Amino acid sequence: MLTPKQYELLRFIHARLAARGVPPSFDEMKDALRLKSKSGIHRLITGLEERGFIRRLPHRARALEVLKLPENQHDGRRAGAAPFAPTVIEGNFRPAIAGAQIAAEAETVDLPLYGRIAAGSPIEALRDPSRTIGVPASLLGPGEHYALEVSGDSMVDAGIMDGDIALIRREDEADNGTIIVALVDDNEVTLKRLRRKGASIALEPANPSHETRIFGPDRVKVQGRLVGLFRRY
Repeated sequence: MLTPKQYELLRFIHARLAARGVPPSFDEMKDALRLKSKSGIHRLITGLEERGFIRRLPHRARALEVLKLPENQHDGRRAGAAPFAPTVIEGNFRPAIAGAQIAAEAETVDLPLYGRIAAGSPIEALRDPSRTIGVPASLLGPGEHYALEVSGDSMVDAGIMDGDIALIRREDEADNGTIIVALVDDNEVTLKRLRRKGASIALEPANPSHETRIFGPDRVKVQGRLVGLFRRY
């Protein structure tokens, strides 16, 4: 799953390597993506590297190698062309569908919009019956869904930012490695990656500044699985 900015940067690096044989500088990447600082570029490159799309070459300044492009998203547009269009990031790793195409192909479903996910409240306590969000039905698939506003930076390296709207399929079980809404001790709700280690359950952040928390199996309940994101720009 790539965010629009990650995809835009990957495409820019790929085009520059194809045209000149050398990767762009951090300043060039910052300007191409219209970012205010190079720290944002460092975060995007780290995310692309962790997902296996690029590799930093050792002992060479600013040397980058593109290992792959997202499936079905290869294109021949020049560097600096219009950025990746969708503002929807699907959690099933399929390419997102451009907004106009979604409107033409799918009806809109109103999902309950829960408040900002935070410690201290079961998920149902975050629900405001007056708040909903319209979501294209083609993004959801079968099952019951709800939307949840993300708070904090614990999942930024998975492309989930503060203020994003997470699309959640309500489930009480999830595969190892999936991003879930977890209820801890029937009190605290959190969005983390599920890791099972023997008889224990680890709730793993996607940010090195946050610690992985490990619990007994009876302390964690799955309340849903991430299937997509909405982001406002």
